[in-house]
Amino acid sequence: MTDGERFLKVMEFQKVDKVPNYELGVWGQTIEQWYQQGLPQDSLRWNWFEGEPYFHFDRRGFAQINIGMIPCFEYCVLEEDERTITARNTEGIVTKALKEGTVRGTRMSMDQYISFPVTDRKSFQEIKKRYNPYSSIRYPFWWDEWVRIWKTRDYPLCLLWNGTFGLYSQLRKWVGTENISYLFYDEPAFVEEMIEFNTNFLLSLVEKALGEVEFDYFNFFEDFAGKGGPLISPVIFKKFFLPYYKKIIERFKRAGIKYFWLDSDGNPEALFPLMIEAGITCAWPLEQASDMDPVRLRKKYGKDLAFVGGIDKRALQQGKKQIENELYSKIPSMIESGGYIPTIDHTVPPETPLENFVYYLELKMKMLEGKF
Repeated sequence: MTDGERFLKVMEFQKVDKVPNYELGVWGQTIEQWYQQGLPQDSLRWNWFEGEPYFHFDRRGFAQINIGMIPCFEYCVLEEDERTITARNTEGIVTKALKEGTVRGTRMSMDQYISFPVTDRKSFQEIKKRYNPYSSIRYPFWWDEWVRIWKTRDYPLCLLWNGTFGLYSQLRKWVGTENISYLFYDEPAFVEEMIEFNTNFLLSLVEKALGEVEFDYFNFFEDFAGKGGPLISPVIFKKFFLPYYKKIIERFKRAGIKYFWLDSDGNPEALFPLMIEAGITCAWPLEQASDMDPVRLRKKYGKDLAFVGGIDKRALQQGKKQIENELYSKIPSMIESGGYIPTIDHTVPPETPLENFVYYLELKMKMLEGKF
């Protein structure tokens, strides 16, 4: 089987000769530590989503259309001292960040969010000017060459890059988590205006791509949950988001896309029934600290949802026995049921020794072939 055939069959809960080998990514601090632990510095490209030969990750393709602000904001340092830096980033968000421990652009803690570019309807009107879907530079200069290459591909192809589009996540970028939580109740018409604009922008932007390429799947990047549950209620999801998920998915289905992933950290399970109603077919990365156990979820949701992820990154920080226990408790039964691609439940943190990660991959790859 090809990488593409395996992907499609797994998404259909069908048997395969080998389940795809994917992983999410790795912290910059982890990379530096692995180099110190003996990883050859000329061995990896660190672009794990598209495949990584050194670790035998399977190949995927992504249509990297520019979906961001054009022009973006100019990065601007507003204040800096020995420990912190306060700056406005290219999305117009002002954050205060710790400088200590930053490696390869990865900080050891999340930034403190101070302000966001949208504060009212007037500022939103200004932001909208940066989202012209017909800008000539949104599609790569070599787009036509990519289209020719993709026609003969043997690997799965995703519309857009991972982590680029979401309905809730875009509101969070424009307004902020706390502010949008109030706006759902204080100014619901304004919220719907933003969601509708975002939806129409996406559909206009990708119309060219849909007419020229056959894509296999699309990923909604939302991150709309914490450890204790989602940041929005099912009532809010149904009122504000469900119609627009349906609008996007229905258009994409007409273009031949069959699978729709939704990426959220934390525990968004309370929203699963509505996600399924919207047309979502796969949930990931199933964060284990948030009780997103894939075995439990499979028993509850059957074939209504495929799953990706669900391997506790904390087990890799311990030892071989803990790694074995984690993998054997989940992978055999999940692969047998179908519709599952095991990966670590987020990017690999610096507490993970290279030796443990390699052992995890070796054991996982045997299981991907059904060798339990």
